[in-house]
Amino acid sequence: MAYFPRWLLLGLSALLLAACAVEAPPFTPPLERPRAAAESPWPQGRVLALAYHDVEDGEADQRFMSVRTANLIEQLAWLKASGFQAVSVDQLLAARQGGPALPDKPLLLSFDDGYVSFYERVLPILRAYQWPAVLAPVGVWLDTPADQPVDFGGVPVARERFLSWQQIGEIAASGLVEIAAHTDALHYGAQANPQGNLQPAAATRLYDPARRRYESDAEHDARIARDVERISAKIQAASGRAPRVWVWPYGEASGSALRIVGDNGYELALTLENGLGDFANLQQGPRMLLSGDPDTSNLALAVSRVEEQKLMRVAHVDLDYVYDPDPQQMDANLGKLVQRIADLRISTVFLQAYADPEGDGLVKSLYFPNRHLPVRADLFNRVAWQLRTRAKVEVFAWMPVLSFDLDPALPRVLRWSADAAPQVDEAQYRRLSPFDPEVRRQIGEIYEDLARHANFAGVLYHDDALLSDFEDASPAALAAYRAAGLPGEIARLRADEDSLQRWTRFKSRYLIDFTTELTARVRAIRGPQVKTARNLYAQPVINPYSETWFAQNLDDFLASYDWTAPMAMPFMEGVEAQQANAWLDQLVQQIARRPGALQRTVFELQARDWRRGSQGPIDSQLLAQWMRRLQWQGVRHFGYYPDDFHSDQPRLQTIRPALSNAWYPLP
Repeated sequence: MAYFPRWLLLGLSALLLAACAVEAPPFTPPLERPRAAAESPWPQGRVLALAYHDVEDGEADQRFMSVRTANLIEQLAWLKASGFQAVSVDQLLAARQGGPALPDKPLLLSFDDGYVSFYERVLPILRAYQWPAVLAPVGVWLDTPADQPVDFGGVPVARERFLSWQQIGEIAASGLVEIAAHTDALHYGAQANPQGNLQPAAATRLYDPARRRYESDAEHDARIARDVERISAKIQAASGRAPRVWVWPYGEASGSALRIVGDNGYELALTLENGLGDFANLQQGPRMLLSGDPDTSNLALAVSRVEEQKLMRVAHVDLDYVYDPDPQQMDANLGKLVQRIADLRISTVFLQAYADPEGDGLVKSLYFPNRHLPVRADLFNRVAWQLRTRAKVEVFAWMPVLSFDLDPALPRVLRWSADAAPQVDEAQYRRLSPFDPEVRRQIGEIYEDLARHANFAGVLYHDDALLSDFEDASPAALAAYRAAGLPGEIARLRADEDSLQRWTRFKSRYLIDFTTELTARVRAIRGPQVKTARNLYAQPVINPYSETWFAQNLDDFLASYDWTAPMAMPFMEGVEAQQANAWLDQLVQQIARRPGALQRTVFELQARDWRRGSQGPIDSQLLAQWMRRLQWQGVRHFGYYPDDFHSDQPRLQTIRPALSNAWYPLP
């Protein structure tokens, strides 16, 4: 055997250890690791609500989301043995109003659609336990004559599968069951766009293909109000009591419809959002859907994870890549996108809702009907729905905040100069001044029109919501500064550090408040379930003083949005390749210092290099390495921008193992 110097072996070992140390995840002591929700005590006042449908002695028909009777009995026994106590609607409402507290582990049982199995199988079990429940029938299904099939969302179903109104009266007389409304005749999919997508009728502005238009606000409100009044009257006639609980078909809530429901005396509205609820108001009623006939072990696992936060893994998509003037080509593009997102096996898509074919950031047209800008194509709702139903992802509407190309007479954000008149900064987004009331009104109406004409899970506010330390010098902005007790001249605002910081904080909060106003407008129409995210530049995270240059503040973002989305894009920030890892680590560490902040932050990596002379896709191996590095630092939620599905950039096979939130991310 050849002689090998001992010193060389030691040197090689040291090099290997050093290399491993660079790429190894940091060690976190057990006591400092996040505690799983299943290991925590049951949160006080939080209610577990279960959504059942049909109950069958034999095979559980999943057309009706059935569970077998034996499984139901075992599930209720396990719930009781585990300390759960079923509560009534009376108890929930009394606790809401400051009355007796709920049990330690309150349980709300609910049964949707109005199947006869509730009368024949469920009610005897409830009597044995003396447990209350909620029963939510669909009015027209129970109205169906005995000799005719029920129109079950376009499918004929035997009438004997459903209750009669007489049986509803007997069930109500038991004293155990609250009769809720599951609409009178809105439990079906209605055409929601020109392409023909069917979406929940109670939560959708209907599209009329014959007249090629959407229903108006007045038509929508009248349709919903008629339905609410009819089902309310039927339930009161059968049960002797006006209904107090509204159950959304398919779990899909609508803000516009919710207002009408509340006006008709309803006090609870139940969805199919997963999680625990406190049922503190009409807007909040999550339930766990029991489908697939789970056995007790699977139910127990689901209950233990009901508060567990799902990983957000994101592809940020330009709808401009889908659009084509040829409808057939556009449909082919859509199919390619949907297949790619399905293959990625991620949780979320941030989807562009505006058009920017020139790539200059100025929004001249939109992908949804609206009152203020041309419609390049009525496309956003179609793509969002296809992604949701085919690729099984949540879709956030990616929207600008200020960079709309509206009426030239509207004031723009102006940059101050000591030796020239204020003017638009051509190196920045061309933004409307948020300090002008007419600007805020028109932008608010654009967001309202998005909410009317599309179904989406959340809104991502674009990175154009920023103001530099020389902006905004428009007359409306100067007036706003004076009204807030600040100097009305930029020179005086910049004259000393104290004035500069007070001005900066005012602008940061003003932009937060404006997006909060936009969120309220969206939720009033689309529903309270809509989530929010906002892009944040990296500099205000790494160097808090740079809030002055952006009017963006990490702590403001964390307190104001469901998700803060920092742009973790080292090359965009001018960081050299050999320093990119350290830069990412620094970005994560700044956020991780704030308790719980990583649970509300989704990091957006760059999949394209926009530097002059280097333009092109980021190497997919490098992008995957960045993703793994984020995870080593404790990051759970991340994604990338942009996704080029035409060119398989980034390479799906390369990034999927690092990005996917699937248990086994392979085809």
